[in-house]
Amino acid sequence: MSGNENAVWKRALALSLGGTLAIGGAAAQAGNAANASTIVAPGLDGCTAPFATVLQASSASDARGHWLNRQLIRWPGADAAGSFKLYYSATGQLKATVGAPVGGADGALALSAFNGTLPADVAQRFKFVGSGPTLALPTEALPRLGALHTQQLLLVLEAADGNVLDATSLQSAGALDDLYAAAANAADLGVSVGKAGTAFKLWAPTAQQVAVCTYDSGSGKAAAITPMTFDAATGIWSAATGADLSGHYYQYVVDVFARNSGLVRNLVTDPYSISLTTDSKRSYIADLGSAKLKPAGWDQTPLPRKVAAQPDMTVYELHVRDFSINDSTVSAAHRGKYAAFTEAGSNGMQHLAALSRAGMTDIHLLPVYDIGSVPEQGCVTPAPSGAADSDAQQALVASSQARDCYNWGYDPYHYSAPEGSYASDPADGARRIVEFRQMVQALHRTGLRVGMDVVYNHTYIAGQNEKSVLDRVVPGYYHRLNAKGEIERSTCCDNTATEHRMMGKLMIDSAALWAKQYKIDSFRFDLMGHQPRAAMEQLQARVDGDTGRHVNLIGEGWNFGEVADGARFVQASQLSLNGSGIGTFSDRARDFVRGGGAGDSGAELFSKQGYTNGLVYAPNAYAGQRPAGELLHAADMVRAGLAGSLRTYKMTTADGASKALRDIDYGGQPTGYASEPGEVVNYVENHDNQTLFDINVFKLPLATSGAERARVQTLAAAINAFSQGVAYFHAGFDILRSKSLDRNSFESGDWFNRLDWTYRDNYYGVGLPPAADNGKDYALLRPLLANAAIKPAPADIAFARDAFRDLLAIRSSSTLFRLRSAADVQRRLSFSNTGPQQVPTVIVAHLDGVGYPGARYKGITYLINVGLDAQRISVPAQAHKGWRLHPVHSRAGAADPRPARSARYDAASGSFTVPARSAVVFVD
Repeated sequence: MSGNENAVWKRALALSLGGTLAIGGAAAQAGNAANASTIVAPGLDGCTAPFATVLQASSASDARGHWLNRQLIRWPGADAAGSFKLYYSATGQLKATVGAPVGGADGALALSAFNGTLPADVAQRFKFVGSGPTLALPTEALPRLGALHTQQLLLVLEAADGNVLDATSLQSAGALDDLYAAAANAADLGVSVGKAGTAFKLWAPTAQQVAVCTYDSGSGKAAAITPMTFDAATGIWSAATGADLSGHYYQYVVDVFARNSGLVRNLVTDPYSISLTTDSKRSYIADLGSAKLKPAGWDQTPLPRKVAAQPDMTVYELHVRDFSINDSTVSAAHRGKYAAFTEAGSNGMQHLAALSRAGMTDIHLLPVYDIGSVPEQGCVTPAPSGAADSDAQQALVASSQARDCYNWGYDPYHYSAPEGSYASDPADGARRIVEFRQMVQALHRTGLRVGMDVVYNHTYIAGQNEKSVLDRVVPGYYHRLNAKGEIERSTCCDNTATEHRMMGKLMIDSAALWAKQYKIDSFRFDLMGHQPRAAMEQLQARVDGDTGRHVNLIGEGWNFGEVADGARFVQASQLSLNGSGIGTFSDRARDFVRGGGAGDSGAELFSKQGYTNGLVYAPNAYAGQRPAGELLHAADMVRAGLAGSLRTYKMTTADGASKALRDIDYGGQPTGYASEPGEVVNYVENHDNQTLFDINVFKLPLATSGAERARVQTLAAAINAFSQGVAYFHAGFDILRSKSLDRNSFESGDWFNRLDWTYRDNYYGVGLPPAADNGKDYALLRPLLANAAIKPAPADIAFARDAFRDLLAIRSSSTLFRLRSAADVQRRLSFSNTGPQQVPTVIVAHLDGVGYPGARYKGITYLINVGLDAQRISVPAQAHKGWRLHPVHSRAGAADPRPARSARYDAASGSFTVPARSAVVFVD
């Protein structure tokens, strides 16, 4: 041990043990120094040690107590009879057995009952904490609280004889946020490279000691280990060297107490990593502003200017690997990689370019930050084969899920570093940075903005697991805990707590980095309802401020789990974000267009038909005869979606009443929930659940032809394209994408997630989908997959592709499909053919364009006929006007020739004739 290392360790030990604490006029001398002194500071060999070493094991405990702030503690459900003490041990020696005195303590603080009024912010933040004694630390102990939090702490209820009645650990976020509030202002966490050299900063306020290991390469021995210095005001450890270490790698050695493990030495990467080596073993040192990390022309490549307001967004959701792994026109080395997007002549890029020309504005990439589930070196790609209804394909895929190259990526490992499995060389921390930027640059040059799917609501794993980062730096802080101190997992994984100051900061800092350093234009937040609205609004202000432009934010605003209904904070959820300008996905029209819900199985997959696939008017063999009122209600819900699910929008409903959308029930919630159209994201298919083609396999009558299936898909696309708000589409929707009926393809491999940019196959009937999520329905799926008549012909795929592009062209032709405000929608959008006497299979909408910027027309009338027959709808108010087909319909090469042949407007009566299963737009 060097003299410098020894000095730093002794300082950390002194802070931990705290010397002599004056308690209630008596003195408690910190003890156990002999045990602590045997724990030596790490040497250079510690930089290649196991990822975690237990220096001193401790007894397990729950964490039912809550620090409310630096001085106050709440113990829900505790018996107030007895005395309360806070015991501490620097080396984790505490033992609290009911009926015996506490053992292994370095000391204790006597706590007193707090009967005052909690500060308003504390009361609001911890409103979810149950009732129980609120306790206060002695004032004279407050200067040493930082040192206390580096130790094992137990809250103990004692009897008069000093024996334990009950004991628990504490959840520390309230105290740490209070003690180290200044850390939120730190602008340079992570690694910084400048003229003065290289600096490292890590927020680890509960650590007893931290050192930084530096390495010349991503593998091999360490070059140096440098003790870091603790700042008691912020909880940040820092170290610096005068050398420019760009291109090198680093890790931290953190000695910290972890409940249920003890005093541990964690060799861990940086939560603020900007890049890493293979499988994220070491963090990469670089300045993202360096010219070496920028592709040629990076600073000069302009951002597309297609989106003047959020409703202008038309989004194509795409997975990086899906995009090119099956594209033989991409060079073999680039398939499934960032670099595939740089091959402008490939079939895939030609497809995206065509969408861009038609009016698509954004490519939204499924997670491209560093993920934990895909091996970055040596991953496997199974090659299944078998009959259309065989279970052999899924069995092979399932057998290699942990080792294969595929995952959607909703398993964040490092939030601010690009994923390495998409880079040409994951061992080179620079390559993933450069190639990610090349991908963004290529999409921008194609006229497409780039969005990122981000998952700040959970981490891949937590605790002392090897791929846990946050929890091995500040144990118990970054994740949301339940009443026992266990990590909440309502999001599927280990839920993060963005209501905690430094987790919220990490989210905001990360988004700002992507927006500024990688020119990301928009973000889609996974399970955004688990974030506080306040944090999302801070994030919006930050990314806009850092980039000097508006960065669009959309996300999943689902209301569930431990935060549901505002249990912990005002959520960034559907019903709580109105007025924020942040968009949430709307399930309202989605459910009625598709029919049923995501959790359906068995016969319900068939019987719950939707508006476009036969509800009432074309029942399948399972549906039976449904009441006509169901179709009338579905038509109203589709109209509500077309009106942007706006709270205040009024329309005539099936019963003849005029209602605001907020007064129409949707499963106990208001149908209208948004304040402005930009706050709604309309979709009928995304990566989750079955594709629309697949869900229609269940819903449509079995004998429906391939051509008709393509038309039904186009009807759903039209509803989405014509709805006010953001239009969102899943990649492959336009080419009848199938996942062979898979309801959850997140780790179903390339086999079930393929795209065919040659437009010959949609991959329906490539075997039974994975048993884990679909096996209970195999008896129903087998005959469907074996039915070759369901599989579309290339002509059907081509029709859907071209009809989709025509819809994009129509949407982009006028701002009337993209109205800016709720007032605009109320004033300019109206529906005919409503009320109890309507033809329920036909939606008739009018958009008034007089005086509206970008409208291009005095007005637009569109009709969506989902029925099996042509319809003539009389609209007397539209008589004696100059309605004609939209130019897209009448131009040579229109995908669907039927409107030009048979769609009509009769000026004398104001009637419109529209073909079966078609969406037709007239302009004036």
